[in-house]
Amino acid sequence: MAKDTEKLIRQLSLISYLMAERRPVTAPEIRSSVEGYSTMNEDAFARRFYADRAELESLGISLSVERPSDGLAEQENYTLPPENFFLPPVKFTDSELAALQTALSLLDGEFAYAEPLRLALQQITWGLPSPMRAPHQQAVALGITASAGGHDLSQRLVKVDTAITRRKTITFEYFTMDRGEWGKRKVDPYQLLFQGGQFYLVGRSHEREAVRVFRLSRMRAKVAYATKAEHDFTRPTDFNPRLYANRADWQLGEPIGEAEVWVADRIAWQVERHFGRYGTFTAAPDGNNQIFKTEYANARQLASWALRLGENARVISPPELVDELKERVGLLIERHKTTPSLEPATSPRAVEPSLPEPETNGKRDAVIRPERFARLVTLASILIEAGREGRRLQVVELCERLQISEQELGEDVGVLNVVNFGAGSYILYADITADGEIEVDNDAYSDSLARPARLLPIEAKALVAAIDLIGPHFPHGSLDSARDKIVAALGEDPVETGLQVATAAGDDPEMAALISRAIADRHVLEIEYYKANEDEFSKRVIEPYALMNGLEGWYVASFDPAKDSVRHFRLDRIKKATALEERFEPRPEVVPAADIDGWPRTGEVPASEVARVWISPERARWVREEKAVVEELADGAMIVEFRFAGTDWLVREVLKEAGDAIVLEPAKARKAVLKAARGLKATRR
Repeated sequence: MAKDTEKLIRQLSLISYLMAERRPVTAPEIRSSVEGYSTMNEDAFARRFYADRAELESLGISLSVERPSDGLAEQENYTLPPENFFLPPVKFTDSELAALQTALSLLDGEFAYAEPLRLALQQITWGLPSPMRAPHQQAVALGITASAGGHDLSQRLVKVDTAITRRKTITFEYFTMDRGEWGKRKVDPYQLLFQGGQFYLVGRSHEREAVRVFRLSRMRAKVAYATKAEHDFTRPTDFNPRLYANRADWQLGEPIGEAEVWVADRIAWQVERHFGRYGTFTAAPDGNNQIFKTEYANARQLASWALRLGENARVISPPELVDELKERVGLLIERHKTTPSLEPATSPRAVEPSLPEPETNGKRDAVIRPERFARLVTLASILIEAGREGRRLQVVELCERLQISEQELGEDVGVLNVVNFGAGSYILYADITADGEIEVDNDAYSDSLARPARLLPIEAKALVAAIDLIGPHFPHGSLDSARDKIVAALGEDPVETGLQVATAAGDDPEMAALISRAIADRHVLEIEYYKANEDEFSKRVIEPYALMNGLEGWYVASFDPAKDSVRHFRLDRIKKATALEERFEPRPEVVPAADIDGWPRTGEVPASEVARVWISPERARWVREEKAVVEELADGAMIVEFRFAGTDWLVREVLKEAGDAIVLEPAKARKAVLKAARGLKATRR
């Protein structure tokens, strides 16, 4: 029998014994009664028992220890209070159950934590109608699903997640973008963060002796444990996991100053919606516009953001940042006056990519598999329930329910059949028949595992991360209320110790809730919409069908009667929305999520034009992660492709590169960038 299987049988038998005894027991009693310990000598038992207790502790199952006054370890008494093992029942409404089912159906197979999410839903909905069978809501679609994407990144994610749970220091090679070089890193991993379609590790860097953020796609080779110790570190009590999901791009790093940015009143509402948490807004001296004050650690990133806003934003302090903006605008103008003379291209075969292939958000298999312990305790409660009811289970249905193969199910049933303690005190015996059914006989001690166990860390992490990924985008806020109940049952918010999903920039819960209700109740919406590329407002009356997310945020998929076609409106650009009394009947020809595998995931809309854009050597390694490289040039610069549906959008993207990008073709786009840059120069005199 494999060592891992022996350990599982031993740990499950220990839990069953303590739960059945319901009294304090000593270590010698445990050694003589619990399956797996009795054949060990005293030293081996002491090591194994200590290791098993520590591992159960890391899974959220804490044994209570009563120590005698004389301090003799062999006289310590151990108990497992039911509240330390069983999950308190959670009372969900029908709409909450339906929302949880929708979360699973939307994420199944595309979410890195899909499998522990499935087990978590089994546990928290115990005794209620299964959310796996609830009616499916069609009001939400997902383009970004927190999938790992790619074999290498998947393996890193598994290792990092495990290291966080077990408090193990890890080592890896990392590509530092600022220096453009690889280096070895040794890190105490504190938390995983999913933001902007990417996974990040937040942890203490031994090289810097400070907390740093590492993007998983910039790691390479094997992520390894630094030592063989059981635990390597304890996370500081003053570590704030939420801090790292609430920083703008220009705030990544140590602050070097505070900037003041003048923002035109016409877009101040949107800038505040996006970036209000990164600074403060006050009225400008003219009384019509706003001043945004924000700390910054990276001057170029702040300049890039201001230039992207065009004539609607202007940095007014500090002087050195104002001067840098002027220089960059001048560089934009100079580089777009004429077609540039380029260095010759290098041979593509001679060029080694400096980074791994870009990760995608396409459909992927789930990569984080739940601990087998979690699967076993879930399976035990399912089998015990069937045995009490005298009901046979179908092998095929149970495999589908737990997302395991028939071979894995057979192995798991075999493990549970031998979980016992003293004098043949078994929990259950399950027999898989030749006709594909499971017949269960419960032992008198089946109560030990009859109820659902507390969520293991990985299950809790998966459940809350799934809810946070979808956010307040369900009718009547059913997921928000479900989250509150789950956190109350757990006794803590898993975000504090696990995976944090950052809120999408510009996400407005009130706007999302209003539109969600309109979708559910089939009310026509009147919206005031800001078209950023054209810098203009328009009023629309639309029929809302669904909310969907994509690379740039959340959208409402709708039918626009005035245009007689399906339109998608970004929520962060809706300045005002009103649900009208008028209702609409769903149009059978409208399939709001028909494009979900297209532009929401890729950012490329149908009928896009292609622009060839030169990227400076200094900026090349950043752009390589996001764009298709067409040519590598001898001086380290490169040519990439920008796909665009409107010239105005392309102009803003090139302005954002702050002089490090030149449109080579089409010529009309290069002229448009030149015109926009000259306009910026005029407004900054």
